[in-house]
Amino acid sequence: MKHLLLAALFLCSCSVICQTDNITSQLYDTYENYKEGSIGKRRIKRADIQPLIDNITANDKFKVQTVGKSIGGKKLSLISIGSGETNVFLWSQMHGDEPTATQAIFDILNFFDSADFKKEKEAILANLTIHFLPMLNPDGAELFQRRNLLGIDINRDALRLQSPESKTLKRVRDSLNADFGFNLHDQSTYYNAERTEKPATISYLAPAYNYEKDINETRGNAMKIIVFMNDILQKYAPGQVGRYNDDFEPRAFGDNIQKWGTSTILIESGGYPNDIEKQEIRKLNYTSILSAIYTIAKKSYETIAIEKYEEIPENDRKLFDLKITGASYNLMGNTYVLDLGINQIEVDYPDHNSFWYSSRILDQGDLSTYYGYETLDATGYTIKQAKVYPRTLNSFEEVKALNFNDILKQGFGYVRLSTFPAKRINSPFPVHLIGAKYNVPELNLSPGINPTFFLEKNGVTEYAVINGFLVNLKKTDINVPNSMIFR
Repeated sequence: MKHLLLAALFLCSCSVICQTDNITSQLYDTYENYKEGSIGKRRIKRADIQPLIDNITANDKFKVQTVGKSIGGKKLSLISIGSGETNVFLWSQMHGDEPTATQAIFDILNFFDSADFKKEKEAILANLTIHFLPMLNPDGAELFQRRNLLGIDINRDALRLQSPESKTLKRVRDSLNADFGFNLHDQSTYYNAERTEKPATISYLAPAYNYEKDINETRGNAMKIIVFMNDILQKYAPGQVGRYNDDFEPRAFGDNIQKWGTSTILIESGGYPNDIEKQEIRKLNYTSILSAIYTIAKKSYETIAIEKYEEIPENDRKLFDLKITGASYNLMGNTYVLDLGINQIEVDYPDHNSFWYSSRILDQGDLSTYYGYETLDATGYTIKQAKVYPRTLNSFEEVKALNFNDILKQGFGYVRLSTFPAKRINSPFPVHLIGAKYNVPELNLSPGINPTFFLEKNGVTEYAVINGFLVNLKKTDINVPNSMIFR
């Protein structure tokens, strides 16, 4: 009997997914019609979304309220649409450097403002009232940092409510007595789905509301929605969904909002190959969140089997930007075999509008249980120190005139310059620039150093690693966004 019941629940779950598969495909395929093109980069600020909010305020379809201000005096806006009795509350960018879902929210608002999907939107808006609070931490967004101006993590302020942003979130949740809540974040791109090489492009959590991790109806409904969203994403990012550990965190908003009676779904946007600005992940947020809103409106999630929640693989953190395996490395007269795990670390420019890379070796040794967005099997290759180009050059223009393919093939990774532009903080070339008196240290591989070296096989230099970016010297393409300056 138990097996028959489980089978019936499984069939019901499949039925729910099948019923909405068509609309989900249409949402994904027509996404570009609704994408808000004015906010296509991750480092968006309150000033970037204010014109969008102004346009929405003038639109009778929506209700816009200023519900609070940040420590820095920036407005916190609540945008609502619909007339249904069920309240759905979505808030984003609690952490200032986590903007993917903020962008997706404005795509969703464009969708609701369109004349398309009339039948589906009528079903949604007649049954739900949907509330969006985008960019809860605008001061952090201004600096592209996690914390607010008080220096605290808003997501650990649910009990003390010290910051005005935290007080606003609590007050809005309580005033709505929201039935469903979507807690929208970004996570590190280095998370992977457990025991796989695939990035955790999207990760979910139905937060626990107590240390015992009990499952009541409120939390159970959140789990059902997550199962639904996972099944959708498997079509577009197969194997790239993770599940957060559900240990209870008594200070966190997600855990407390679950405890306060709102079915809370945490969504974390992670990594996707060749998607530096997370625009494909933004599209997946748009598609899956809108589909989830639709299933809430139709109440079709109710028949989904909670048991499938535990089948989603847990998050792991075993991804590198570049993994090199089996390279030979000579040290003090002996040869060793090393794997190297390298991350291409972003450093913001002072205006926090864009970034450059200062890469690091994160780990080395036996990394057989780790993975890479890019992986090179360097078995049979020997790591060689990068050399200094024999001529001192006088300007960036002289460096620009170099044939970088040729000098890299000769093992030169550094070029000496007599003078530098005063404000230049990195090299725009696929070689490091060094000052007249700078001495390049002997290569001593260790975690924390900038990864710059060459890989040689049978006396031929075939690969370069410059500032953590791999260059195949058998090809003509050189993809090194920037190198370093050592004065």
